[in-house]
Amino acid sequence: MRATVIYGAGDVRVETVPDPKLAEPTDVVLRVVRSCICGSDLWPYADMPPREHGRRIGHEFLGIVEETGADVTTVKKGDLAVAPFVWSDNTCEFCREGLQTSCLHGGGWGAKGVDGGQGEAVRVPQADGTLVKLPHTEDDDLLASMLTLSDVFSTGHHAAVKARVSEGQNVTVIGDGAVGLSAVLAAKRLGADRIVLMGRHRARTDLGREFGATDVVAERGDEGIEKVRELTNGQGTHAVLECVGTKGAFEMGVGVVRAGGAVSRVGLPQYEDGPIGVGVFRRNVTVTGGVAPARHYIPELLPDVLDGKYQPGKVFDRTIDVEGVPDGYRAMADREALKVLIKP
Repeated sequence: MRATVIYGAGDVRVETVPDPKLAEPTDVVLRVVRSCICGSDLWPYADMPPREHGRRIGHEFLGIVEETGADVTTVKKGDLAVAPFVWSDNTCEFCREGLQTSCLHGGGWGAKGVDGGQGEAVRVPQADGTLVKLPHTEDDDLLASMLTLSDVFSTGHHAAVKARVSEGQNVTVIGDGAVGLSAVLAAKRLGADRIVLMGRHRARTDLGREFGATDVVAERGDEGIEKVRELTNGQGTHAVLECVGTKGAFEMGVGVVRAGGAVSRVGLPQYEDGPIGVGVFRRNVTVTGGVAPARHYIPELLPDVLDGKYQPGKVFDRTIDVEGVPDGYRAMADREALKVLIKP
């Protein structure tokens, strides 16, 4: 089959690799129907050291079950299912607490002999705990929205949940990428009254307004902080959803959060130190967030996606086939595309 392999910064290739086969009785072989490129994939694309042997990549996908191991009971051949961006047994103590990203028996796609999601098929370990069955559909828009449950919509929701977003609150979302826009949608879904989107790309912030943003702030740094505080009578917002992962974004989050509020970080951090000293302490600011347990959230979010109440799939603005994946990475890195959908 054909699949994506990354060899280093800027070096993404599509190669012929062995077809996936069942290795354990808990496995499923899934034929990929939709996958995509994630913003977090751009970090290795930007700075991964070159290597002689590439590694598989991709962690957002849904598809049709082709084969099932003897112990698999929750899906059968022919079913459509979505995979969260990590696999898990969904039965260990952490999974039972809704923290499948810390599963004692789970792992990541493209690591330790497991297929990456940006290809034609995937061996899914711990299939009963990982996959969520979906209703069959040929609707491209619905498939796109269901695909976002594997990562970006669930991650945006996680940001809002960890920040305790609730009815009538003011929220700032930092970042107009797919996760940031998903966070806008999630905050709206949880009842936020005012949602300030900090972003400077007009096409993206326009979609943010469609998703529920009431204000857009294009300024960054101290200027951006001042602008948000002007919009909130100098107080800042109850919640800040930081969806970028840079130190500058975190500093802005601390700058615009209201006393007693929360800064929720879901952008993969590209820094080790940040402003968590006495200023944060004195204002009783909570710093929270982390990697999203998408498997925990999918059952909650899926009904609203199926009935069309929310359409997070609108974050996809370019569709390619598997052979077009290298150019899809380039387009996202060059900000020609917001989020690239792969349709094998």
